[in-house]
Amino acid sequence: MSAAGTLAQVEGIDALETATLVDLAITGLRFLVAFAVVVMIGRLVLVPLVNRAFDRRELDEHVRNPLLMLTRFGILFVAVAAAFGFAGFENFLVSLAGIAAAGALAVGLAMQNVISNFVAGIFIYADKPFRIGDWIEWDGGDYSGVVEDISFRVTRVRTFDNELLTVPNSALTGGVVKNPVDGDKLRLKFVFGIGYGDDIQQATDIIVEEAKRHPGIMDDPEPAVRLTELNDSDVGLQSRIWISNPSRADFVRTKGEFITAVKQRFDEEGIDIPYPVRTLEGGLELEDRQQVAEAAE
Repeated sequence: MSAAGTLAQVEGIDALETATLVDLAITGLRFLVAFAVVVMIGRLVLVPLVNRAFDRRELDEHVRNPLLMLTRFGILFVAVAAAFGFAGFENFLVSLAGIAAAGALAVGLAMQNVISNFVAGIFIYADKPFRIGDWIEWDGGDYSGVVEDISFRVTRVRTFDNELLTVPNSALTGGVVKNPVDGDKLRLKFVFGIGYGDDIQQATDIIVEEAKRHPGIMDDPEPAVRLTELNDSDVGLQSRIWISNPSRADFVRTKGEFITAVKQRFDEEGIDIPYPVRTLEGGLELEDRQQVAEAAE
C-alpha cells in the first residue's frame, strides 16, 4: 500500500472517531437537557401543585413529608425515563423496564408484609380513623393508648403506663379500632348496685343530682338513670352522663369523681351498696371417731 493510501486510511479512521465522539456528545447533551427539563418542570410545577393539594386537605406535617418524598422520587424516575427516550436509547429503556419489573416482582414477594403495612398506612392517611394525639383502642380493648406518630409502615402508640407500642399499620386497618375522642362529646355509663329494700327513686335522684353538680358533666344531653339489672344481691341502676371535648384524662378523672360523690351521698342517705353473700348449709359426719382421734395424735 502506498503512503498516500495509508494516509487516507488514517484520515478516514480519524474522521470516523471524530464523528462517533460528536454523536456521543450530542446524545449525552440530549440526555442531560431532557433530564434537566423534566426535573425542573417537576419541581417548579408539580411539587407546588401537590403542596397546594395538601393545603386544601389540611394534611399534617408528618403526612406531607413522606408524600413529598414519593413525589420527588417519581419525578426523578420520569426524568430518567424521558432522558433515555429523548437520547435515542429506546431499546435500552425497554430492557431496563423489563429488569425493573422482574426486580420489583422479586422484591414484592420478599416484602409482602412491608408492602401490606405500606398500603395500610396509605389507607390510614386517606381515611383518617385517628390522628396524632387521639386515644385509641384495638384488639377488643386489649391494647390502648395515645397516638404519637403515624408513618407509612408503623404507628407508634404510648400506653397509659408510659410504654411505647410500635404497631404495624395492617394490624390497625385489618380490625376494629375504637376512637373515643373523635367526636366533640363522649357518653359514659356506670352501674350502681343498691339493695332490694332501698328506694329506687331516691337513689336515682341522688345519681342525677351529683351528675348535675359536677362541672365536667354536660347538662345537655342531661344525665339519665335506668334500672337495667336485677341481680342476686342488688338492683342495678345504670347512669348515663356526657362529657365535652373528651380525652382519656378527662374520662378517667370525671368518672372517678362522679362515682366517689355518689358513693358518699349513698352513705349519707343510708342507701346500701350490697355485696354478694353466699350461705353454706350442711354438716360434716364422722363415721369413725376413734380413727380420727388416732390420726390427730
